[in-house]
Amino acid sequence: MSTTQGLTLALSKGRIFEETLPLLRAAGIEVLEDPETSRKLILPTNRDGVRIVMVRASDVPTYVQYGGADLGVAGRDVLHEQALAEGGSHGLYQPLDLKIARCRMSVATRADFDYAAAVKQGSRIRVATKYTEIARQHFADKGVHVDLIKLYGSMELAPLTGLAEAIVDLVSTGGTLRANKLVEVEQIMDISSRLVVNQAALKLKRDTLRPLIDAFAAAIA
Repeated sequence: MSTTQGLTLALSKGRIFEETLPLLRAAGIEVLEDPETSRKLILPTNRDGVRIVMVRASDVPTYVQYGGADLGVAGRDVLHEQALAEGGSHGLYQPLDLKIARCRMSVATRADFDYAAAVKQGSRIRVATKYTEIARQHFADKGVHVDLIKLYGSMELAPLTGLAEAIVDLVSTGGTLRANKLVEVEQIMDISSRLVVNQAALKLKRDTLRPLIDAFAAAIA
């Protein structure tokens, strides 16, 4: 467990961090350093015993699951991908949908690719994504045969270079797709960020965890 009495909250840089700050303030917690300018990976707060650990978005569930943090904020995309990879469950308590960092996971292709025809005819297509488990399940449910190519960034390049016919990725405004002459052809799921809590911490630190969870719930109500 992260600390005996205090609480450790795992966050990732960027949109999730920025949109979690108002929820923390609603609970009376102020982060005292900016992760974009600080070299520290553990950030102090104005509350004794409450600290923030900055980790990669994909690592948040792991830190919480194994006790490196008592709680964290993770996107539904990360949680669902890891749950599928681990057989459907990762043992995390998810008390709240925080309704932040909203976007969607979608299939996108080049504008001149006839996705509907390819899917209807049952032809095999190549799909580039970092969400291989979600993509595998989605296309299997549709009865579509796919070859999955795992990438970690610049997903839009895959159809443009011929590496893949389609991509599965997160879409917010769609501006990046349009700039690269790609079109969103199918939506897989809506994405938002969830509060995740370590099961043991929920029992051992209930008196300090419960008020924080309640403050978050009140802030998003």
